[in-house]
Amino acid sequence: MAKTRPGRKDMDSYTIKGTNKVVRAGDCVLMRPSDTSKPPYVARVEKIEQDTRSNVKVRVRWYYRPEESIGGRRQFHGVKELFLSDHFDVQSAHTIEGKCIVHSFKNYTKLENVGAEDYYCRFEYKAATGAFTPDRVAVYCKCEMPYNPDDLMVQCEGCKDWYHPACVGMTIEEAKKLEHFVCSECSSDDDMKKPQATFHVSPGSDIKVEPKRRKR
Repeated sequence: MAKTRPGRKDMDSYTIKGTNKVVRAGDCVLMRPSDTSKPPYVARVEKIEQDTRSNVKVRVRWYYRPEESIGGRRQFHGVKELFLSDHFDVQSAHTIEGKCIVHSFKNYTKLENVGAEDYYCRFEYKAATGAFTPDRVAVYCKCEMPYNPDDLMVQCEGCKDWYHPACVGMTIEEAKKLEHFVCSECSSDDDMKKPQATFHVSPGSDIKVEPKRRKR
């Protein structure tokens, strides 16, 4: 845990201005960007401090959206996907405009209803190099892409693999009406099962950039 600087004192909580929402260390928050046309930044609060002038500051660990990463947004990234970065910062608590929940990928996929405050994270991200942890994930379907929870998929009753309707010649409407599905490999005489493939998600290791400071 970061040490408190001289002239500052630790705070257990902070109430978001104009609301009754209380923020504590460990909570995930939405922070107002300088460009109001952009969506709010998402961060995890690590520490809350107050100086001698009663100004409240929060030490945060930023979540990055896929489009903010070096590799950019890719096909398998969900709309509510975030990466937990190694980029720490100190910001005024007044820039906090709300709270949110960043679920694990597994818990997010179990949600019956996804609210505006719900996000998920399955990767940690190094802002300076663009590397991800884990840097490989399981892939599905003929297109061999990682799972995107926003996309409808159908499961083969034989191999138990998951497929995008378009990749097996179906429309979304047809897929929703299915009661049973067997993929072409399982329905053929060739029942040799392919090993589980993986997808490399990090850019080349030679890419190095400095993390961008987030402006207020």
